[in-house]
Amino acid sequence: MGAYLIYFAIIIIIPIWAQFKVKGAYNKYSKVASSSHMTGAEVARRILDANGLYDVSVSEVRGQLTDHYDPRTKAVRLSSGNYHGHSVAAAAIAAHEVGHAIQDAESYSFLRLRHTLVPVANIGSNFSWILIMIGFFAGASGFVLLGILFMAGAVLFQVVTLPVEFNASNRAMDQVVSLGVIRNDEERETKKVLNAAALTYVAAAAVAVLELLRLVLIYTGMQRSE
Repeated sequence: MGAYLIYFAIIIIIPIWAQFKVKGAYNKYSKVASSSHMTGAEVARRILDANGLYDVSVSEVRGQLTDHYDPRTKAVRLSSGNYHGHSVAAAAIAAHEVGHAIQDAESYSFLRLRHTLVPVANIGSNFSWILIMIGFFAGASGFVLLGILFMAGAVLFQVVTLPVEFNASNRAMDQVVSLGVIRNDEERETKKVLNAAALTYVAAAAVAVLELLRLVLIYTGMQRSE
């Protein structure tokens, strides 16, 4: 019982800690103006144009930290604070989302793989626990195994997301430095914003892998008792 309590505490604490780090870094560096004094929208447009991505639009989206790249419409969408903001955080996040647009244009392998896994991840997220719970209550290990296989697809999606996000951040740093969006003394602050954002994906992947391993152990226990 004690081991289960520790386990559940870990999978709850890890995401909360990651969100705390992200919001802390964002709140701190959204108050630090960048030397170029460019808005997030201007940073995104500058990097897109420098890479010949004139067909990718930049638009504003509601909310905080709702920034994303939409590959279907070829659009970089920035939350209001980052779209209009002149901060180091706004520049970093805008550059990161453009990093995804560059990946898309270059057919970056992990991004293509992640897109392929979207249907698998959706099915796994929606149906895995239904099958697992049926298996638990009915004592049918076959349903549990099927649920674990569905969940494995969703976990694979989380794991593949990691290189996609880290690569986008690396591209972002290269672009803001080479295009003079930030100065040398701002690189450390920019990296802190990008690294904090990456923690959310690391945390999500870690929790998903831990949960999958726990279910595999439960399934093996059911097999021994049958």
